[in-house]
Amino acid sequence: MKLFNNTKIAFSLKSDSELERAFFLFKLIQSQPMVKIGTAVTNFALKAHLPVEGLIRSTVFDHFCGGVTEEDCISNIEQMHTNGVCSVLDYSVEGKETEEQFELVKAKTLKNIEFAKEKEAIPFVVFKPTGVGRFSLYQKITEKEPLSNDEKSEWITVVNRFHEICDKALAYDVPILIDAEESWMQDAADMLVEELMEKYNTEKAIVFNTLQMYRHDRMNYLRKLHHNADQKKYHIGLKIVRGAYMEKERDRAEEKGYPSPICIDKKATDDNYNEAINYMMNHEKMAVFAGTHNEESSYLLLELAKQYKIDPSDNRLWFGQLYGMSDHISFNLAKEGYNTAKYVPFGPVRDVMPYLIRRAEENTSVAGQTSRELNLIKEERLRRKL
Repeated sequence: MKLFNNTKIAFSLKSDSELERAFFLFKLIQSQPMVKIGTAVTNFALKAHLPVEGLIRSTVFDHFCGGVTEEDCISNIEQMHTNGVCSVLDYSVEGKETEEQFELVKAKTLKNIEFAKEKEAIPFVVFKPTGVGRFSLYQKITEKEPLSNDEKSEWITVVNRFHEICDKALAYDVPILIDAEESWMQDAADMLVEELMEKYNTEKAIVFNTLQMYRHDRMNYLRKLHHNADQKKYHIGLKIVRGAYMEKERDRAEEKGYPSPICIDKKATDDNYNEAINYMMNHEKMAVFAGTHNEESSYLLLELAKQYKIDPSDNRLWFGQLYGMSDHISFNLAKEGYNTAKYVPFGPVRDVMPYLIRRAEENTSVAGQTSRELNLIKEERLRRKL
């Protein structure tokens, strides 16, 4: 039997009612029209301050999020850890643009580093570049537009937030994952994270950037980064993902009349992803956090680990999936002793909705992902009945 087919291990933490809820949600997500209608209705209800938070909380929120606060997430984190699966706490509030909010995200991230230091179950901390600085500022730098004096000083504040977080990560020996976002702001983030790697990754990877392999330029970027790291003698830490903004990227490219940065099709994306993990596993001073729900890529990585004699517990190799998805990958990998972590989003229900809507849209656009989840849940229901 293939490793990821074991539904008993995959769903061992789910009660019958939680399994039924998962079945209902993935059935809903499978239908693109339902996702569109559900998204519109939810957005309207929240804007109109209708009393829907309780309903959202007991369905989609509780399935895909760990809780409203860090403390809320603890019981889920500890429960998963009994089965060998770690957690990455992700404060998933998106689209805020005030200095007050940026300071709050910085404070949350610093607190999460302390939290992670105390708990073996939390091996990484994560934040988004736009969690600590304005999107349009990153965009302006990426597009090489001149900054006003105010913007220059604002950028210094953003850079300082990154450094403050990484200083603490180094002091506490807690690696930090920095998420990737839309291509038209990403160059600014990449330049900054490279500087951080050079400063903080002298002994091992503490700072991790994220490469979205649905972008056809990312393999070239990886080779260039490797060349720089070789010259400057630092370790590379990378989270390798397929990417989360595909529709948005293609729509903008079409609207603005430039070539789409996204691979031509799914196969090209898969090949790009697999080439990246192949490349990284072949180089010693690289640490890989493979964020993937793709079984073939996961099997490939297991093969590469054996080929390069990398022990399952080696901290240079982690597998990661999102909370509420692909339990058949996470829990079966953990059972085999591999470093495995779930991204556990948290935050106020209302503020986390953009994240949840993106997850739903992403699931409808990935062919086969949702039907695979549904088939596994059906198998587990049947297994329990028998």
